[in-house]
Amino acid sequence: MSCKRATFIRHISRNNHLGQNYFNKYVNDNFQRRKKFDFNLGDHRNYHSSREPRSTIVKLTPQEVDNILRANEYTHDFSEGSVKSYDSNQLASNNPIEDTRSEASCLLTSVGVFDGHGGGSCAQVVAKRLYPYITACLLPQDQLLNYISSHKSASDSIKLFKAYNNKVQLVDDVRDIYRKSFKRFLDNLVKGDYREGFDMDTALVKAFMSLDDDLSREGLPDKDGKFNRKTLSVAMSGCVSCVAHIDGPHLHIANVGDCSAVLGSLSETNTWTAKKLTDEHNIENHAEVQRILSEHPPSEKNTVIRIGRLLGQLAPLRAMGDFRFKWSKQIMSQYVAKHFGPNVIPQNYFTPPYLTARPDIVHHRLTPRDKFLIIATDGLWDMVSPLQTVRLVGEHMKGKVTLSPLKLPQKNMKLGEINEILLQRKEGMKTKPRDSNAATHLIRNALGGTDYGIDHNKLSQLLSLPDDVVRVFRDDITITVVYFDSEFLRHCPV
Repeated sequence: MSCKRATFIRHISRNNHLGQNYFNKYVNDNFQRRKKFDFNLGDHRNYHSSREPRSTIVKLTPQEVDNILRANEYTHDFSEGSVKSYDSNQLASNNPIEDTRSEASCLLTSVGVFDGHGGGSCAQVVAKRLYPYITACLLPQDQLLNYISSHKSASDSIKLFKAYNNKVQLVDDVRDIYRKSFKRFLDNLVKGDYREGFDMDTALVKAFMSLDDDLSREGLPDKDGKFNRKTLSVAMSGCVSCVAHIDGPHLHIANVGDCSAVLGSLSETNTWTAKKLTDEHNIENHAEVQRILSEHPPSEKNTVIRIGRLLGQLAPLRAMGDFRFKWSKQIMSQYVAKHFGPNVIPQNYFTPPYLTARPDIVHHRLTPRDKFLIIATDGLWDMVSPLQTVRLVGEHMKGKVTLSPLKLPQKNMKLGEINEILLQRKEGMKTKPRDSNAATHLIRNALGGTDYGIDHNKLSQLLSLPDDVVRVFRDDITITVVYFDSEFLRHCPV
C-alpha cells in the first residue's frame, strides 16, 4: 500500500469534516501523479479516458452502500467434514475487476483467491482450471487410470470436483485447447514417477507448475506456426494465487505472490489470536529477494529488482502467467515483440526466466481452537492487519446469531441450558453486525472502520470515487472466510 493512500485514509477517518474542495483537489492531484507513476513503471492500465475526474464526489445513502457491498457476496454451508461453511465477497477497484475467487469440493474442500494484473484474464483462467489439476495430482494411481478411461468419452466422464458460485465461462475455442492440454497432463501424470511415496506438498507444486507450463505452451505458436490471440493474451497477463486445501484436520496452503492466508483461533483465555500462514513474495520478503538475486549473475544485481519491482515493472516476485518475464529472449524477440512491439521486452532482460509460478506450501493441523481461515488478496491487507481481521470476524461470529430467529440446538434441553443460550444471545446483541456475510463485514470495516465504529461518510467517499482515480486509494478486494467445525475437529483422529 502506498504511503499516499495510507495517509489519506487515516486523514479522512480522523477528520470527518474534511472539506469537499480539499478532497477533490487531493483526488485530482493524485490522479495526475498516479498516471505518471504507472506509465513509468510500465503499467498497462488504460488511462485513455475521454474525461477527467469528476469535480464532485457522489454522496451515497446507507442503502446504496449496502447494495454495492453486498452485490457479489456468497455463502455456502456443508453438511459434513471439518469445514462448516464459508463466506466470500469481492469489491472491484479496477474496471473490469482483476481479482477472481473460486471454491470447490475436489474430493476434499479447496478454496482460493486469485489476483490478476495486466487484466483479469489470467486470474479467471487459472481459477477455472487449477482445481482439476490439483485433484488429478491427489488421485491414487488406480483412480487416476479409471478417470482417464472415463475422460475419453465426455458423456461418461467422471467429475473430479464440484464447484460453487461458478460464474466464469470459457469460450468454445479455448475450451477445446484447454481440454487437450489437460488430457496431455493426465497422460504425463500416469507416466511420471513423482507419485511414488505420495507427498501432499509435491502434489500441489506439481499442479501449479503443470498448469503454468500449459499456459506457456498455449500462448506460443503451434507446429504450423498458428497462434490463438486469446491464449496469448492470457499468457501475457498474470495472476497471484492463494489456495487452501482442507482434508479433515489437515490444512495446506499453496501461495504464489502477495495474497495472504490468516488463521483465526481462540486462546485458552478466550482471546482471539491471528496466525499468518503465508509470506508474500514481494520486496519486503528478504529471503525471496535473495533467492532471485542468486539465480542471476552479479552483473544484474542492480537491475533484476529496481524501484521495488521485478525488472522495474512487476510488484509480485512470483506469479502464474506473465511469460514476458519467463520466456527466452529469442521467443520474446522473434515472436512476442512482433505482436506487442519491442517495448514489451523489459529493460535489462538478459538471463530469463526471472519469474516462477512455484508455490510455497504450508501445512497446519487444525485443532478445535482453530475457528476460521481468512484468505484474501492484498487489497484487504493494504487496509487492515491480520489481527484486526481476525477480531472483526470473531466479533461477527458472536453477533451473527442475533440475525436469525432463535432455534434450540436439541430437544429436551434443561432450563439452565436454555438460559445460557439466551444470555449468550443477549450478549451478542451488543455486537449485532449489519451484514450476515463475514467477508462483507470485513470489506465494510476495511473501508469505513474507525475507532468509534463505521464512518458512513468515509465509506461513501471510497465507494463513489471515479474510475479514473479509485486505484490511487484502494485495490480490488477479494475475501473468503472458511469456518471450521469444532466438534468434528474435537473428535477427529490424529
